[in-house]
Amino acid sequence: IVVGEKRDGERGIVLWVQGFPKQNIDFIDNSTICYTCGNYLIFVNIENEKRYLLQCMSGKVGALATNIPFQVVAFSDRKLKPSIYIYTFPELNRKAKLKGHAQLDYALLEFSYCGTYMASYSAIPEYELMLWNWEKRIILCSRLQPGVEVSQMTFNPMNWQQMCLSSASALTIWNIERSDKTYYLKSVNLPAEDGTYICEPDGMFTYTEVKDTIYGPELLLSSIAGLVGIEAETFKPKDDLHPLVHPTTHCWNSTNELYVSCEEGHVLLINAENLLVTVLSRIAQVPQDTSINTMAFHREGLFVSGNDGIVHSFIVKEVNYTVKDYFDVQEPIGNIIFSPDYKLLLIETIKGSVYTYSFDEEPKVETILDAYDGYIQAVDFITPGNKYCMSVTILGEICIWLLENGSHVSKLHLRTEVNDMACCPSSLSVAVGTNEGYIQFLDVTDVALPQVAHSVFLTRSSIQHVHYDQKGQYLITGTSDGHIFILNANPSQLFEVLGFTEINDYIEQMSVIYISETKLLEVMVFVKTSESEKSRLEIFFLPEATLRDPGKCCNERGRLKNDFFERKIYEINHPLTSVLFDLNCEQLYGYCSHVPYICSYDIPKKVFFFIVLQPKIKMQSRHFGTGILCLSSHGKWLASTAKDGILSIRDINNLETFAQIQCHSYQAQGIRSLAFSLDGRSILANGREDGTLIKKFKGKKNEIKEGMKTLAKIIQKMMEENDLAPEIAQLEQQEYTLDIEEMKKLYDENDKEEAKIRKETEMGNLAKLYLWNILKEECWDSMTIKGQGLMSFHTKLKVQNFPMKERTPEELKELETVLRIRKLEVAELKLREQILEAPSSASLLTPVKSQEEEEEEDDEEEDEVEEEEVSTPFYLLGSLCTSFTTNTDMLNSQLELHTREEKINQIILLKDIIYQVKIIFNREFDATFEQKKLEIARVREKNIRIQEIIMDLDLGEEVWQPEIEDCEKPDLILTVEDNEVLFTPCHYVIPQPSFMVSKVEEVWNDDERKRVKEYEKKVKELNEEKEKYKKSLDAELKKIQGSIEELTQAFDDNLKKLFERKVLAEMVINQEELKIANLIFSLVLDEELNTRELGLNNFLERKQTAKKNTSKEVFVARDEVDTYRENYDNLVAEDKVIERGFKKEFVELSSHHAEILIKLFKRRPRMAKQRVQIESTTPFGTRIGSERLKKDNLAQIMKAMDDLDNVNHMPEGLDPGIWQYFCAARRTKIENEQRVKRKAAGLLEMQAFLRRRIEEDEKIQSDIDKIFQELFVLQKDRSNYQMDLTVQFLLKQGQVETEDLQFMIGFSDFIIINRSIIEDLNKAIRTQGMKKVANLVEKKNYQKGISQIEWDHKKMEMEMEDLTQRSWDIQMLFFSRAHQRYISEDDHEITIGFQISQMEQSLAALEKKHKKDVEFQKRLFKDLRKINTKKDIANYILSCNLHEHLVCNSERKHICQSFGLPLTYEKISRERNEATLQQQKLINISKEQFEQISILQAEVERLRMKTFPALIHM
Repeated sequence: IVVGEKRDGERGIVLWVQGFPKQNIDFIDNSTICYTCGNYLIFVNIENEKRYLLQCMSGKVGALATNIPFQVVAFSDRKLKPSIYIYTFPELNRKAKLKGHAQLDYALLEFSYCGTYMASYSAIPEYELMLWNWEKRIILCSRLQPGVEVSQMTFNPMNWQQMCLSSASALTIWNIERSDKTYYLKSVNLPAEDGTYICEPDGMFTYTEVKDTIYGPELLLSSIAGLVGIEAETFKPKDDLHPLVHPTTHCWNSTNELYVSCEEGHVLLINAENLLVTVLSRIAQVPQDTSINTMAFHREGLFVSGNDGIVHSFIVKEVNYTVKDYFDVQEPIGNIIFSPDYKLLLIETIKGSVYTYSFDEEPKVETILDAYDGYIQAVDFITPGNKYCMSVTILGEICIWLLENGSHVSKLHLRTEVNDMACCPSSLSVAVGTNEGYIQFLDVTDVALPQVAHSVFLTRSSIQHVHYDQKGQYLITGTSDGHIFILNANPSQLFEVLGFTEINDYIEQMSVIYISETKLLEVMVFVKTSESEKSRLEIFFLPEATLRDPGKCCNERGRLKNDFFERKIYEINHPLTSVLFDLNCEQLYGYCSHVPYICSYDIPKKVFFFIVLQPKIKMQSRHFGTGILCLSSHGKWLASTAKDGILSIRDINNLETFAQIQCHSYQAQGIRSLAFSLDGRSILANGREDGTLIKKFKGKKNEIKEGMKTLAKIIQKMMEENDLAPEIAQLEQQEYTLDIEEMKKLYDENDKEEAKIRKETEMGNLAKLYLWNILKEECWDSMTIKGQGLMSFHTKLKVQNFPMKERTPEELKELETVLRIRKLEVAELKLREQILEAPSSASLLTPVKSQEEEEEEDDEEEDEVEEEEVSTPFYLLGSLCTSFTTNTDMLNSQLELHTREEKINQIILLKDIIYQVKIIFNREFDATFEQKKLEIARVREKNIRIQEIIMDLDLGEEVWQPEIEDCEKPDLILTVEDNEVLFTPCHYVIPQPSFMVSKVEEVWNDDERKRVKEYEKKVKELNEEKEKYKKSLDAELKKIQGSIEELTQAFDDNLKKLFERKVLAEMVINQEELKIANLIFSLVLDEELNTRELGLNNFLERKQTAKKNTSKEVFVARDEVDTYRENYDNLVAEDKVIERGFKKEFVELSSHHAEILIKLFKRRPRMAKQRVQIESTTPFGTRIGSERLKKDNLAQIMKAMDDLDNVNHMPEGLDPGIWQYFCAARRTKIENEQRVKRKAAGLLEMQAFLRRRIEEDEKIQSDIDKIFQELFVLQKDRSNYQMDLTVQFLLKQGQVETEDLQFMIGFSDFIIINRSIIEDLNKAIRTQGMKKVANLVEKKNYQKGISQIEWDHKKMEMEMEDLTQRSWDIQMLFFSRAHQRYISEDDHEITIGFQISQMEQSLAALEKKHKKDVEFQKRLFKDLRKINTKKDIANYILSCNLHEHLVCNSERKHICQSFGLPLTYEKISRERNEATLQQQKLINISKEQFEQISILQAEVERLRMKTFPALIHM
């Protein structure tokens, strides 16, 4: 909300702005916070709630940052090619304007705590990081990061030369390197999804896994992928792509480490120096749904918070941390930040509310800003009076504000969606139109406690417009379905509904004016029409007398009768977005939408039902976008605004603008609504999207949807219960329908979704049909020989042919070309052999032969060639292709395929052989298939006779009839035919005489009896004939079935042979395909080697270019260091000259004064060290590296020199002029010393910068050397693999069998020879080996005997030595007198007891002596302690004297150095010369004495050896 004031003759000014932070909030000092709100920066003092405003004159405020030590704030605007503005606080004076490279917007700004440095990060399209010196307004360095959107940017609080940038997918640490005036940025990327740091391999030197060398050299993945450019350096296969963590926020601690929270739940600790990443483990678990949105470091721990609304503290110990909960704000938290003194914690919620938490003895939480729910929908002044105003949000939250300073007075939540609001001019009441069709009237008599006084339900549709007339007598409302209601605005009448009328279209805007003279209420309605190029207005003229008697003027439904009021329709031939009445209802003012004009229209006095209005005044609006108009209370001013956010105040008579102000920005869609105060001196304006409440609004919608789902379940359950109730107690179905319009809307959405799914399904089916057509064309229609199977008659054996496509003309042309080339090569090779083998000289000596002899020789040569061809082993060809009579003459030898063209030609020829093999087999397959059809026809013929026999014999058996299977003829069209042939068996029956049926046997006559006998005889003969015929049919049936069995079995045998041929053909095809695969692999290997070489050459070029750049950087940096060092040396020399010059300038003074002045000249003021309070909560302490402290250091020293320059320190008797000159010289010397220190620090920094550039240059040089080494190895591998060919052999079974699959893979020293040579050699080796084994066995047995004899001899020698040693031990055995007495004694116990008594006496004596010694030592210790005390006292006295002597010695030494330096040097030289001579003399004497001692020692040794006892070996 923006509140402005208009003064006569003055430009409008902004009184106050009310809003809530949409971006992060910052401290500017210990008690003031700063945040952005639309076009303004709002500063709020937490202690006294005082506010300051700073307007961005170029539009909406973008990024924001504050610098606490310098008390400045920086922000960017949102215009094209934006700028960065830096203002001081609290003066709010502009200090600097920075113009960078950004084209659209700055995403982030950040100040360094130490120094005048600021970092900015621009948004799309540059994504550029820039480092500024904001005091000098220059860019120090920049770095582009294309496509990287950064969400947080921070400086290291302890080191401004480190920065951290984090986004949703990456986290980058930047090191800022400085060399005098040159700055560089270096980055380091971090880590994997599991929190571990990924060591990124060098893309140009990362090889594949170790493999057998037979498959070629080790190559880079990029070379295998065919990449040669920059992509080759960054290429990674899919398996090597590790998912990275997704940082959400980060913060620094006091030890140059970073805490990083991730979406995956990790909390990382990253050392910014060595980039060591540590995943911190939780000891006390936080709820799983907690997400960390923000964090801040404090001495008491790491404070974090997120969507749960709870502020936690992580107390980190090594790699673990515990969790402590501080407080809960009960809504998602977006940002937390500490005050500069770390005594307050500021909490900013996602909704925009701001709270503080104090770390006092009694912690407490205070609310600074309490954000409302949803965007502000409407604003208005509370009248009568100009003291308060109010606002209402879309979710029904009403706030009352004090007009004087914008402070919050009270709040009321209606718990419903609101569309419009209006304050009554005649009473302290407010009308609020809701989305549910209610008008709620609020009583604001007590602004501190507003309350709902009355509620009127008007319609089921939403109420969009609420307006009072200027007198406050009537309330006019407009609904979304086009209804207009008139209500009595008097609270005493309980806001009676007077009536309503209808509009056919949607209501865009309404304007209500009460004319006192005519006592008419005129209502203008601006409606939305279907014609986009025209606008339509309807004006109602309602007499006051009619409104006072609603029963007469309204029907039973409350609708106003047309007879009691007048309605006029006006049309304008151009579209408008806003229309207003003037106070006299004589003119209309409209805001045009398609053209930037504001027009006025005269309302005709003639009465017509339909009138077209023409503009009277057309004035350019100087706005862009759709706009709105608002009329002041006194009717003299017209306010206009649009999506550009500019508010213009115009004169109502000529529409000229006399005041204008930028209230809101076009980025936030401008202004939503305006309101004038009654005196017209204040204006309320609220923006459309200047808040941060859209997330909360979405959450409310989700809650409503969930409630609707729950309500639907309840209603469904009620309907089920209703169905079970008795019929008389059941409710109608319509009574359960909550909202028919909403249901219809849902049905329409369902139909749309169904149509969408149907369309998607149809498109999917169409895609599948298209794919089917492609597959059919590719796999069936294009086949000249289609896939076909052949089944056996009696087994499940199945043989399939080879499906084949017809070779394309290109393939045939390519084959013809290769065959022609090969024929020329073969002819050329034969001719070359003839030239070499048959020299011309031999041809001259050869005798002339006859023609017959020549023909015989030719025949012999042909026979030899045939024998050679037959004797050529099949395994040298590498396949069994000769089994199918294919021509292999054109094939190159496997040992001669070296060039790429030869390999390609060989592949083409091998493919032709495969094609020929398939053709040959398919011919055999077709012949076998024709044979099967012939056999089936034969079986069918025989089955006809079998069927006749079966029917004659009445066997009832089924006849086995083989048919063509579906797999054997897949393209056969099946037709239904009646192939069954029905036979009616013909049975011959002898007729029985008729009398045998009509008469009984007893009445037969003789003739009849004779006829019966003949009948029986014929029946018997017929039965015998039948039996013979049956036996003949059985024999014929078995014969026919046997012949069928023989035919089908013969076919099955042929099919088995065809199956064997199929297996052989597949073997040949696989063998040829294996050769093709080997050749293709060699071609691919050549291509990969070429790619690798090209990639290395490109990489070498880039590295050489980089080497030139780094060499240039090193040269420039070295030159700068040399220049800087020269300046430093000059400055040091100048400092020494100043010191020497000081001594020369005071030579004329007395020695006493000169000595004192020299001491004072070397004296420096003692600076009071900044002490940090022990109980301070600041975790970073005093950051003494601040550039501001460095700049102030010299000023503090000079200020401290004022005390030393005081005349009280002037020596007695010194001239004051000399003292002033001395003080000036001393100040000059101090300033020069400070410059020397700064130069020395800068020199060290530049040397470090030079060292890093040299290291980079050396690294690039090492990469170049490595590339050359790689190229050398690559060329060597290329030559090796061009000569080392892969040859395919056919080996017999058993020749390649090994145990445990231990195959040898190194064949570098192998050659190919004939097998017979190896077998003969192995046979000879076996014979010689058996002989050698026999000789070795004989030699072994002989050596075994020799070893046995040697062992016996050695054993005897050892026994002899053992016996000799034992005899010597016996002779040398010691035998004392005590041993002799012990042996001679009979009772040993008496002897032992006597020895024990003697030992006890000795022990008692020793104890007595020990006690005496202890007492003596105690007395001695006491005396020594007394002596030690005396010595300590004496040492202390001596140390005091020594200190005095040292002072005197130092003074005398100083005097001596000043005056007697030459004499002292001569005296010291003379004393050193005498000491050297004395030392040399003593050395000579010591040498002579050493020689004499050596002689005496030798003599003593000789005499000692002379008297030494000798041990004689016994």
